[in-house]
Amino acid sequence: MLKYPSIEDIRLSDYEYILPEQRIAKFPLEKRDHSKLLHFHSGQISHQHFYELPQLLPSGSLMVFNNTKVIPARLIFQRETGAKIEIFLLKPLAPSTIINEIMIQTQEVTWEVMIGNLKKWKGEEVLQGEVFIQGKPCVISAKLLNRDQKTVSFSWTGEDIPFVSIVEASGEVPLPPYLNREATDEDKPRYQTVYSKKEGAVAAPTAGLHFTDTVLEELANKGIHKEFLTLHVSAGTFQPIKEEKVTEHPMHSEQVVVQMETVKRLAQHMEKVIAVGTTSMRSLESLYWYGVKLLLDQDQQFFIPKLYPYKHELKILPSRSESFQAVEDFMDGKGLKEITGSTEIFIMPGYDFKVCDGLVTNFHQPSSTLILLVAAYTGKDWRKIYQEALKNDYRFLSYGDSSLLWKQ
Repeated sequence: MLKYPSIEDIRLSDYEYILPEQRIAKFPLEKRDHSKLLHFHSGQISHQHFYELPQLLPSGSLMVFNNTKVIPARLIFQRETGAKIEIFLLKPLAPSTIINEIMIQTQEVTWEVMIGNLKKWKGEEVLQGEVFIQGKPCVISAKLLNRDQKTVSFSWTGEDIPFVSIVEASGEVPLPPYLNREATDEDKPRYQTVYSKKEGAVAAPTAGLHFTDTVLEELANKGIHKEFLTLHVSAGTFQPIKEEKVTEHPMHSEQVVVQMETVKRLAQHMEKVIAVGTTSMRSLESLYWYGVKLLLDQDQQFFIPKLYPYKHELKILPSRSESFQAVEDFMDGKGLKEITGSTEIFIMPGYDFKVCDGLVTNFHQPSSTLILLVAAYTGKDWRKIYQEALKNDYRFLSYGDSSLLWKQ
């Protein structure tokens, strides 16, 4: 029987800690895999380096990576007056809401955005800028469709040029706001995992930044299996919790794409499953709950509301294999090679993890949704882990050091 404690009793103030400014890593290390690695297992903590990760994982384990690729989501336009207006891409609206589809559009696209210096953008004014793609000039235009809802349409000259090429040619790396610095040329490759593939994220899945081709090769030699899925990380990942009663936090929605072959592997895999990053963990746990929806004959939409898992008190739930098998059967029946969904899943203390035995993750901001996730995974030891990291001069946040945490 599954019985969740009352999540209504969770208070934000219980998940605060003091993060000194000097502990925030403002720049990446010279070598990705030379970051520190805090290893937490059975209540014990040891200190390693990330290149030692393959030695810490049991042979036969399955690691699941998020292969989303960060797009240069900050588009800067200059008015004739000289004023600069920054448009930050948030969510596609038309002609598709599916990120993978809108990035290959070759005509007009519409996005929900954030706009810097909005008051300077007048009425029907169309902003324009010129970029060069394969040596040819291309003019990109931005039109404000709705000032209150902050929706903007983009169009551009040239034939058969996908929107992703426009963004890559004109945009800037969307560094996290807490770095408090402008992006440099070094950030273009470094704020990206070596296995990134599917364009659409506006923030990196930072747990993956430590991996190198060498580490991936050593994992394979150790008999560690790999699978990839896609969760396009949204700007909502940086949204602080402002409510003391955390269940009132408006959890952001993120798009998830999973291939049929990955679902099959998950349904068949009996050994440990290790999520590379909180985004992979959220995706895997969401996919499990989607299988639950299918088994319970609920709607077939792949969407997990933020508190959906907590509504199953006192119900016997399927194993991860049974749940993933349900997803596989559904996809097979529909002739789907991949499935696209979205999730708001809010993982907080009391959550019963259904998929992930291990988690590779960085060190997160105090009073954040990600701290709540780590606390859910490690129990009360989360505070000991963070105190130990601070005491041993670990680097925090996106460009910071890493940890390998095992479910308690």
